[in-house]
Amino acid sequence: MHAASQPLLAHLDAHRNDVRGLLMQVIAGGGLTEYAYARALCSQPHQTRGAHRHSYAGAGHDALARRRPLRDFLVRFALEEEPHWQVAEADLRQLGHALIAPPVEVDLWWAYFDRAIVEQPFVRLGATAMLENLGGGMPSMQSGVLDRPFLRPDTTRFYELHRHEDHPHGEQVLAALHAANPTAQEWQDLARGAEVARRLHLGSLRWALLGDAGHLAS
Repeated sequence: MHAASQPLLAHLDAHRNDVRGLLMQVIAGGGLTEYAYARALCSQPHQTRGAHRHSYAGAGHDALARRRPLRDFLVRFALEEEPHWQVAEADLRQLGHALIAPPVEVDLWWAYFDRAIVEQPFVRLGATAMLENLGGGMPSMQSGVLDRPFLRPDTTRFYELHRHEDHPHGEQVLAALHAANPTAQEWQDLARGAEVARRLHLGSLRWALLGDAGHLAS
């Protein structure tokens, strides 16, 4: 790995550890509740619907003019990711819950990254790297950690899809970024995007799993 990529990779590792710690807090507090899981699902359509537009915008940016492989990767990635919000909505319907408004972190995500993709596309790609490298650290439904009656195959498709056991998107994103040979400034932008994404994503998860006041949702 390029030495300049270390700040980005450090944020990816830190976020995986943050999420594991949050899950352990939930388990220690009595385990995941249906209410908390429904809140977590509610964030996903709001955050992922339209996210493919950022990949297209990044692919079309002047900074990628001589980086055809990265452009091609982002277009393929956008096509694959585009329908995922519908999977989250379907899981929520099968769970028997209605879609509610997202936490403020989701609104801040869009406000920040809508601008970043236009001005500094590698900032937004840092957020992509962060999200896509989270799944491998998440427990499987067979591990027993998430043994709850409401966690069924028809309510966990979004979760399983983003664990990336069959399609290691995290590795693919990092490989595509390295192959593009980012400049020192672009590596800094990638790390900045991952840092912002880490804070906003963790805040969204805390809203879902711990409740509005930071206590365990029940």
